[in-house]
Amino acid sequence: MKTMFRCLLSILVLACALCSAPNALAQGRPAKLVIGLLPGESAPTVMRLNESLRAYLEKRLGLPVELVVGANYAATGEALRFGRLDIAYLGPVTYILQSRRAKLEPFARPSHAKVGPTFQAVVIVPADSPAKSLADLKGKEIAFGDPASTSGTWVPRYQLLEAGLVSGRDYTPRALGAHDAVALAVANKKVAAGGLSMPIYLRLLQEGKIDAHAVRILAESPPIPEYMWTFREGLDPAFREEIRRAFTEVTDPEALKAFRAESFVAAVDSDVDPVRAWVEAIRRASPDAVPPPR
Repeated sequence: MKTMFRCLLSILVLACALCSAPNALAQGRPAKLVIGLLPGESAPTVMRLNESLRAYLEKRLGLPVELVVGANYAATGEALRFGRLDIAYLGPVTYILQSRRAKLEPFARPSHAKVGPTFQAVVIVPADSPAKSLADLKGKEIAFGDPASTSGTWVPRYQLLEAGLVSGRDYTPRALGAHDAVALAVANKKVAAGGLSMPIYLRLLQEGKIDAHAVRILAESPPIPEYMWTFREGLDPAFREEIRRAFTEVTDPEALKAFRAESFVAAVDSDVDPVRAWVEAIRRASPDAVPPPR
């Protein structure tokens, strides 16, 4: 009986340890690195743009690297939270929402010439729109990207809020899921205006995906803290350090090209504090805008 009791006690202790550290069995260097990406554009486009980084990491780390594009922003964040991804490239809002539910650790973000680790959003209108300011969009239908997109939804909403316009009261929001879909909707006059990432907007113009004569920028956002590469909870510390160094030491211009970056610099949780303030301002104006932690 004593032997049986000791066995049962050992099993109980092990079970408790595993419950307190759900990724304990996943410690150590994995067989492959699984990277999560947000569907800011179509999945094939996102995969194509990140292929050079994938190839660099595979060579640097000496193990297979798999890219996974989520069905939406929430899906990528949830996959990281539940350990189905090892690292993910999260926008500030996606990171803020998911870090309320799990111990995620940001570790790197792209830094650009002149502006550092920041980017901007824009609100665009058809070229012949009579709107001269954001306030002129009152009563109109405005397109946004994914509901969790920082530059495709939350920052444009904050810009409109600063102009005195509250979503659902002063304009009708229309979620289209991706930045390129927003740009096309504005260019084709399906909506009065749209919010999206400035870097993506400029690339769409450069690639001829939208007609430069069909749209114009109505307003630019303040600088936004850049997206952050983020570890899942429970990833082996030694492997984390390998990944961290692989990002912060990258010099391959092709691996950096998709991010328009000169380098990746260290990232910490407080980097996104300005976005937290903007999200809180939107929540005060629209209490149902921010989902509660689950």
